[in-house]
Amino acid sequence: MEELARSPLVVRGVLTAPQLDETPRGGSLLAELGARGIATERVDHHEFASAAETESPQGILAVAEVPDRSLASLTSRASLRLLVLDAVQDPGNVGTIVRTAAALGADATVALPGTVDLWNAKVVRSGMGAHFHHLCLAGTWDDLEAFRRRGPLDVWAADAAGEVLSATVPPARVAIVVGNEGGGLSPAARERADKLVAIPIVRPIESLNVAVAAGILLHELSR
Repeated sequence: MEELARSPLVVRGVLTAPQLDETPRGGSLLAELGARGIATERVDHHEFASAAETESPQGILAVAEVPDRSLASLTSRASLRLLVLDAVQDPGNVGTIVRTAAALGADATVALPGTVDLWNAKVVRSGMGAHFHHLCLAGTWDDLEAFRRRGPLDVWAADAAGEVLSATVPPARVAIVVGNEGGGLSPAARERADKLVAIPIVRPIESLNVAVAAGILLHELSR
């Protein structure tokens, strides 16, 4: 919640439970919210529990606007790293991916159709504040193609049959696509990809969790 309070997102209001007042951290957070002029409403334990989606809420809930973001802001960048999610469906995986992308310097995370909503409550919780600073947005292949027409952008898709990523030299502007947890890349991703790239793994293991794979791929690109 501290990250949301310090972020540029528009926070419409906050609900707090009595336990928030019992800790120094809670008091500091309330003071920060007050300094920003954000309206807060204290409710009792029962009312707060009825509004919270978790079994053990931390005593504070916020209502904020999903930012209106697009890839257009990245058009002029000479160096660009995009992470593209191709029907990645597990909220925990996607939240972890968003946080990892932010930590490893990706410029944006783009969710293609079939991917869980990047602003789903479970995704945001798993992202642990990364959403409030990292550029993450929904898009389509048509959106990516339109973006490519404004400037060069190679599309590399992760697949076990691809070229080992660490043995390649990435271009200045590249999008890395990771596929569905069970089905892998969609036919559209295979058709649009300029190259298939892989992470070498030791048999008999056949695949990695998509969030782990995305982290390794982004780390390789950052090198």
